[in-house]
Parts: sequence; C-alpha cells; structure tokens
Amino acid sequence: MATATHLLTPEEANADLVPENVVVRFAGDSGDGMQLTGGQFTLSTALAGNDLATFPDFPAEIRAPQGTTFGVSAFQINFGSASIETAGDQPDVLVAMNPAALKVNVAALRDGGMIIADEGEFSARNLAKAGYDANPLEDGSLARWQLVKFNISQLTLDAVKPFGLGNKEALRCKNMWTLGLALWMFDRDRGPIVDWLKTKFAKAPTLAEANIAALNAGHAYGDTIEMGAAFRPHHIEAAPAEPGLYRTVTGAEALGLGLVAGAQLADLPMFFGGYPITPASALLHHLSRLKEYGITTFQAEDEIAAICAAIGASYAGSLGVTSSSGPGIALKTEAMGLAIMTELPLVIVNSQRGGPSTGLPTKTEQSDLYQAVYGRNGDAPLPVIAARSPADAFDCAIEAVRLAVRYMTPVMLLTDGYIANAAEPWKVPDMSGYAPFPVTHATEASVPRNETGKLEPFSRDDKLARPWIKPGTPGLLHRIGGIEKRPGTGDIDYSPGAHAEMTKTRQDKVLGIARDIPEQEVCLGRAGAKVAIVGWGSTFGPIHQAVKRLLAQGHDVAHVHVRHIWPLPANLGELLRSFGTVICPEMNTGQFKTLLRDQYLVDVQSLTKTSGQPFKIAEIEAAARTAHGGTLAPDATQLPEPESGRDEGHPSAAEVR
Repeated sequence: MATATHLLTPEEANADLVPENVVVRFAGDSGDGMQLTGGQFTLSTALAGNDLATFPDFPAEIRAPQGTTFGVSAFQINFGSASIETAGDQPDVLVAMNPAALKVNVAALRDGGMIIADEGEFSARNLAKAGYDANPLEDGSLARWQLVKFNISQLTLDAVKPFGLGNKEALRCKNMWTLGLALWMFDRDRGPIVDWLKTKFAKAPTLAEANIAALNAGHAYGDTIEMGAAFRPHHIEAAPAEPGLYRTVTGAEALGLGLVAGAQLADLPMFFGGYPITPASALLHHLSRLKEYGITTFQAEDEIAAICAAIGASYAGSLGVTSSSGPGIALKTEAMGLAIMTELPLVIVNSQRGGPSTGLPTKTEQSDLYQAVYGRNGDAPLPVIAARSPADAFDCAIEAVRLAVRYMTPVMLLTDGYIANAAEPWKVPDMSGYAPFPVTHATEASVPRNETGKLEPFSRDDKLARPWIKPGTPGLLHRIGGIEKRPGTGDIDYSPGAHAEMTKTRQDKVLGIARDIPEQEVCLGRAGAKVAIVGWGSTFGPIHQAVKRLLAQGHDVAHVHVRHIWPLPANLGELLRSFGTVICPEMNTGQFKTLLRDQYLVDVQSLTKTSGQPFKIAEIEAAARTAHGGTLAPDATQLPEPESGRDEGHPSAAEVR
C-alpha cells in the first residue's frame, strides 16, 4: 500500500480552500481486475495528498458465469481536498467494463454523472447475459447521464500487440488501460504504478511491459482524444493534514499492526490461531508476514482448533489471539466459555458479515452484536469493543490487548466486512505516546496461600483479576479447567455457594472495566441537543458527515459514537437522557438500540439497514431531519432497502471461507 509524507506549511494548512470531492466507481466482471484497479488508483490518490475512503464490493460466488450480473465486482473511492469519512453516497463517475456492470451499478450514479463504457463488450451475447433487450449505449436510456463510450478491449489489444501475448492474456491488461485513463482524468502520476508493475511481474518482464504499455496507452488516449468539455483532466488539491508519515491502510492491516503493537506494549510474544473465512482471512495473511515481531501464526484445521490453540498459548504465557466471522465465531463459542471459566487473556476478532448461516459472505453487516455480548451458554460475560473505521482498528486492537491482559479475560473486538476491506489514509503514530502495560507472570512469592497453606491461584487483585501462572513455574502447581471452581483455590467445587460466588466475581470483574475506560464524549454537537445520532462500528462515517451537514445548516444535532460496547461507558446513560430524541442507525434490525433501552430505559429510536451495503449520508440525514421537526414516528425510522440492480431470483451465493 502507499506510504507517503504530506508536509504542510502553516499558511497551507490555514488556506481557505474550497473543499471538493469526487466519487468514482470501477465496475466489471470478477475477472476484470476491478479490485486491483481500485487499489492502485487509491495508491496514486494517497500519494497526491487527497483524503480518501474506499468501498470494495465483490460477489460471494467463487467464479460466477462471465458477463452475468451475479459476477459483477466494483470498487468505489471517494477522494477530495477536505475531510472524507465515507466512500460516498452516489458516484460521479462510473467506469463500466461490460453490460452487467452497467446494469448493476448505473442506478447508483448521480443525475448528470459520467458513464465510461467499454463498448467493445456490449455484444449481443453479453447484453443478453445482463438481461438487456436493447443496447443501452444506443437506445437513449442513459440520457440522464453523460455517456462516454469507446472500445477499451480493442484499444488494449492494439497497445499490447508488440509483446506477442495471446488474446486472453492481452485482454487481462485492459484494467491497466482503464487505470491509465483514470490517472489522466484526475491528474495522477503513473510512476508509482509503473514501479509496482515491475515489482509484481519481476519474474515475467514481458507481462510487466505489456501492462505498462496498456497503462500508458490509456493515459495517452485521454490526452489526445477530443471529447468536449465534459471529458477533460481534473485536478483536486491535496487535503490539509498535519505533518507526518502517512500511508493508506485497510482495516485488516491496521488490526494486524495494532495487535502486534499491543503485544509489544504488553511485552509478550503473540500466537494467532485462525481458520480461513471471508472477510476475516486477511488478518491471518497480514500477521503471517510479521514473524520478526515475535508473532506465531497457525492456520488450524477448523475454527474450534484455532481458538483452542490460542487458549493453549495464553495458558502457556503468550498472548493468544483468534479471528473469524459470524459463522466461525458461533463454532468458537464453547471454547470462549472455557477461556472465561479459566480466566485467561484472549483477543477474539469478529469481522462481521451478513447472516444468518452462510448469509452474505462478502457483504457487510453489524448483526453479531447480540452474539458478542450475550452469545454463550451460562452467565459468561466478556468485554466487547467495536472499531469505527479502518485506521481506528489499530487503537482498538491495542485496547483489546490491554483489557485482556489487565483483567485476565477474553475480549471480543468487532469489525465488519466494510472496515476490513476498505482503506483510508492513516498517520503512522509515534509509539512513544502509548503507555506500556507490561505483564509480569506470577511467581511462588506473588501468589497467596490461605490459612491452611493451600495455594490460591484464583485469588484476586484490585481489578478482580487472578494471577497469570505459567505452567512449570516452581511451587505453583494447580488445577485449571472448565468445571466450576472453589473460590481462591480453583479446586473443583459444585456447591451452590461456590458457583454463585464465582459467577458474581466474573461478572463484577467485567463490569468493573467501566471504571477503566474513558467516559463517553460527544463527537459533534453538544450534550443536551434536540436530536442525537448514536452509533457504533462502521456507521461512524455516514453519521459524522450527516451531523456535520445538519450543524452547518443550524440544526441542533449531536453525534455520539460508542467504542466500548460492553461494559458501556459509566456516563453514557446520563448523556443519552440529556437529548430530546435519540436515533441509533445500525446495519442490523436494532440490536444496539435494544441494549441501550435495556440498560438505561431511554426511548432510543432505531434506524436499520440490512441490505449488505453501508449507510448513505442522505439516509441518516433524512431521519434526523424528521426527528428535528418533532414528527419522528416508529414507521419513519425504517428505510426501504435500496434497489440492488440485480435480477430477481438469482441463485444463492456459494460458500466462501
């Protein structure tokens, strides 16, 4: 990913620039390389100094039939000269590589936006696959938008002809041709992309040169063709930023780096046990490249083995970490109870996706909150933290490690498919600003004994945490397991009194974390505002932008975003009661709303979305406007699902793990 420094003088930082942003969506068949094209356009945008947010959107099928709507893959990027919090509500430019990509995505394009279409792919066969009766490039049905069409396929073949590639290999270069055109449109430097291609195809220099030729040809085509004022290069100024080292980072990358940083701050080796599942697999991939930081990664044979291996690592004195998505978290549930009963530190990452069951493997959702807070047999509390953006996953990972080792407890960290795959600029932090929390494993002298001289491995400190005893430590032989324990000694004890006391102790330990986390702040607006939008997780961006717009228009609105889902911040109830109306947008059917109502008896209104797509700014703004006028009704809080643009009755997605 991109690494860049963006230095500003005080005059530049304070300059009164007119903020500008553009939303571009690349869409094509799964084999057209749209994710790679979007990723490299993101790299060039970051190096240009723009703020940005991305949204990769790809199908669940391993390989859908080519040219069908089921196989359409898209990558959206919102970039500009001001703060960017979301990937954008509506694209300004849609690059459609075939009819299916056009059909699935054109409805999202803003009125007057630009369509760039590869007319070489609009054959009768491909039109039929996409469900078109007539060619939309010729029948006037796209009159709402500016249509630019040319034969990208043929232009690519012409550009790479000197390299002697077969027709199939040559057409694989057309995503680079398209990227070259996009770089020309937005005044981007081709140099970093050329360097990347040479590195990627270092063992196949002919392919590298062919792709570079396609990239240059697309750029030259834009530079030489006369298409009128609508089709011209457009320069967007860099966004103001503090001096420092910046890079683009996805949620999975930031999460991996945060876990490594947390282990370093705790002065512990880290063991990661995982099993591949969409969209959580990327974390295993990133951590496997960080062995020099004392990281051991283990791809287990199944989800249960992965978490049990991580628990074993924690028992042995390392920091155990495991990761999955909703279906895999369900399989790990019994082992989570074991970690809670044995009171061992463990970080469990849940990259949420649409459910239940296999559900929507590649689409985003926030529907595992009940599972995170309540989803285990018995009274089995554990802390739950939610990251709000890709960059925020770094700090959330450190916080999860801190709580796990300080309180001797499993901690669940919630991200989702959007956070895991999306990218944004990240100022690389100065780690000297993070307070270390080094772990000291117990010694015989540090573990108390009772009046009979019996060792008490389940004695408690001021946080109600028990000592962390490494196996083999002289003098500290003790029992440990999933059967209920006698308070203090940890011996097996089925008595009613022992179970009641241990249950309450485990509960009080987790609830006591509320004293060790920051009080809840208002992100935008003021406490006591007429309307508060309360969110958690990846709804941060659209909520923040909606509230920012409403405040600029003079509305009395506030944004509250909760990181610590369980236990909740100590002052949250008082804060919520200060607002006139509280609305909670969630990509589920209202789970956090229910939790807030249960804990504080506040009439939180639900705004839900379960389409597998993130909220739009306009959706949240509309709900807040209704509430601001004092007419908020229960039925006004449920928005209709947006049209997907796909044919009805398409086959169910293949399992992706």
